[in-house]
Amino acid sequence: MLIGYARVSKADGSQSVDLQLDELVAAGVGRKQIYVDHASGKKDDRPGLESCMKALRKGDTLLVWKLDRLGRNLGHLVDLVDELHRREVSLKVLKGQGASIDTTTPEGKLVFGIFAALSEYERALISERTRAGLAAARSRGRRGGRRSSMTPAKVNLAMAAMSSKGTVVSDLCLELGITRQTLYRYVSPTGKLRESGKKLLKAGNHSKGRQ
Repeated sequence: MLIGYARVSKADGSQSVDLQLDELVAAGVGRKQIYVDHASGKKDDRPGLESCMKALRKGDTLLVWKLDRLGRNLGHLVDLVDELHRREVSLKVLKGQGASIDTTTPEGKLVFGIFAALSEYERALISERTRAGLAAARSRGRRGGRRSSMTPAKVNLAMAAMSSKGTVVSDLCLELGITRQTLYRYVSPTGKLRESGKKLLKAGNHSKGRQ
């Protein structure tokens, strides 16, 4: 099945998605199989892309107008392409510099392989830097790992915010200065404490008791 994804940068409607829709339809994608986002490429919260990725199945082909419509940055793009590769989903780019990417062809599969290699290389670099940082910290007498970005106060705020249906998770993370992954490590999507959150609040209460 052909599935399309389109994105325009302005959420206020000042940019039209019609050109992308027309190109995707002309390439054979049914309008009901096109997922759309009206958001900046830098935003983490893209419900259209999330729904698109959930809809894709083994053997499907994802079509985008231009490559910059898909990933918010190079790292995100590499991860997305790697995920498509692992799920045996093809990718086809219609216009722009990425138009040579069509993984239904032998040449396109080679490009896919390069993206997968880049993803593996990036993960290896991150792992290497982490090990080097921990070794440097131990040599200076410090215990490994960086301090948690969460505090008891932030956990309590997150619990209250996540229990409200109107909370925008990306806005909450920005306000607290944490990532979505960190948020969900301490608090569930419904605002309930998770094990890490319970431990942090317990440690905070013990600290107050000693003062």
